[in-house]
Amino acid sequence: MNPRTQLLCGAAAGPLFLFVVLVQDYTRPGFNPRIHPLSLLSLGELGWIQVLNFVGAGVLNLCYARGLWKRLQGRVASIGAPLCIGVYGLALIVVGLFPTDPTGGFPPGSIAPDTPSWHGVVHALGALFVFIPLAVSLAMFWRLFRRERQRGWATYASLSGIIVVALFLGGVSGPLRLARMLRLATLIGWMAPSMVALKLVPARQEGGLHSAKQRRAC
Repeated sequence: MNPRTQLLCGAAAGPLFLFVVLVQDYTRPGFNPRIHPLSLLSLGELGWIQVLNFVGAGVLNLCYARGLWKRLQGRVASIGAPLCIGVYGLALIVVGLFPTDPTGGFPPGSIAPDTPSWHGVVHALGALFVFIPLAVSLAMFWRLFRRERQRGWATYASLSGIIVVALFLGGVSGPLRLARMLRLATLIGWMAPSMVALKLVPARQEGGLHSAKQRRAC
């Protein structure tokens, strides 16, 4: 898989994940996106859809990390950004494979446990390794674009990272706000690296010209 395709995997990861979640928001019986965290979609008879959504997004971001490493060689954040995106991708796979516990009456008929299950604890810890590396990667992108004097992209990356951290901390500090805050953090956070990936995708013409120069040099 060439770097261009790997970066396109990253560009698709965020929108595809959010689209699958949006469809489930209004098709899963008993699910209310205003009060239920999206992780609950991994539970119930149709929970496999969201499990695959988490794992698929994780795999796409792992491909993105490799393409990012190749694309940024010799540039600022050439190690930090791919590493953070890679950890983010691995954490998405973990939270998909280790589902959270039922809560808030979802899935219908379920009873919330008095104490978190072992897989619920793994899921919660995994969430930290989703949002924190994601926010750090956005800081890396800010540094990259600032160094290259692309102020619009630098501002977008920095503001996205700040908002993600604020929403994540605000969500975990108040159970009643958890679903809405984390959902907004997911919307902003998942889209930002995908937009950066699309920005960094090299043009086909660029690759063709590079190959032509190599052929002439030979």
